[in-house]
Amino acid sequence: MSQMSTTSIPNPTLLAEQLAQCKSDVWRFIQQSPGHQMRNAFESLVKPDASWHVFHPINELKSAQEAVDHFYEPLLTAFPDMQRNTDLFFAGYWKSPPEGEIGYSPPHVRNEGLWVTAMGHYVGTFRNPWLGIPATGEPAVLRFGEFYKWEPNSNGVGGKIVEARVLLDIVDLARQAGISMLPPSNGADWYVPGPANTNGILLGVTDPAEGIESMTRTLSMIRGLFDFDGVNLSSMGMERFWHPNMMWYGPCGIGSTRTIAGFQTHHQKPFLHAFPDRRGAGHRARFAEGQYVASTGWPSVAATHAGSYLGAKASHQKIGMRVADWWRCENGLLTENWVLIDLPHLLLQMGVDVFAQLKK
Repeated sequence: MSQMSTTSIPNPTLLAEQLAQCKSDVWRFIQQSPGHQMRNAFESLVKPDASWHVFHPINELKSAQEAVDHFYEPLLTAFPDMQRNTDLFFAGYWKSPPEGEIGYSPPHVRNEGLWVTAMGHYVGTFRNPWLGIPATGEPAVLRFGEFYKWEPNSNGVGGKIVEARVLLDIVDLARQAGISMLPPSNGADWYVPGPANTNGILLGVTDPAEGIESMTRTLSMIRGLFDFDGVNLSSMGMERFWHPNMMWYGPCGIGSTRTIAGFQTHHQKPFLHAFPDRRGAGHRARFAEGQYVASTGWPSVAATHAGSYLGAKASHQKIGMRVADWWRCENGLLTENWVLIDLPHLLLQMGVDVFAQLKK
């Protein structure tokens, strides 16, 4: 069982039962989706009016049918032999916290309920073009991050997925096809691994106290980020929260880094140069289980594009970032952080259409 550390929760016994059912249902769903049996999975495990919020340029899909027709079927056409390699899978309860707390969401996105997250790679042979990216005829990997909201049925028996949030590293897929959507990453572009301790698939019951501890450590780190004095990155005191040999796995365009110094050099410094007024914009879900914490927002960061970033000169536009984070905490320190950002959507707000070059 897992829970938020900053909110009240339902009856613990009922919550544990629902979390178990929630994880069972979503695990069954992702074994078939994407896949050639996914229509059966959608019919049995997803509400017909479930919303699917997907990376740019697919964006908002308002029903299960739209999700299949406009996202999964074209993806399978591009990768007919696609398989899923899942590195993280866990669940938790989320209730939007009150104003003033980390993760506060404005009224129109506030929610409460059970969520499951999965992270890993889709793997397959890139047989047909997709989203304007030319097929290579060779194996390709597509990094994914997924969040599913699950609700129990009205009769109390079973439940259905009612919402999904899906980010894919499209920029990296283009890189594998020989197309540079963005300038070279500051960090390393590689096959991003799962957790170092290889225990990221949490199908059974876990100790709620460990989830609370992981969440507490993560929230403390996030508070530290907002201690930035505008001059020295050391003012955030990240060494209080992170293992010295931490790994930060960013999307293609930013890349992966090791150590706090690497994280600051390759990600924090250019990010804060571009978005000095960045702030939380509200989260759709944030929860913990065992050593792991997951968070996503649509957007979860709001800022002004005040400096050059990823090859785009300052536009001074207000932007919002679709972000998903997964953290692992061990022995009181954060050791790994997997991050996906919808960079094509971010660049579009900054006046750059990274898909336009594919049409030339």
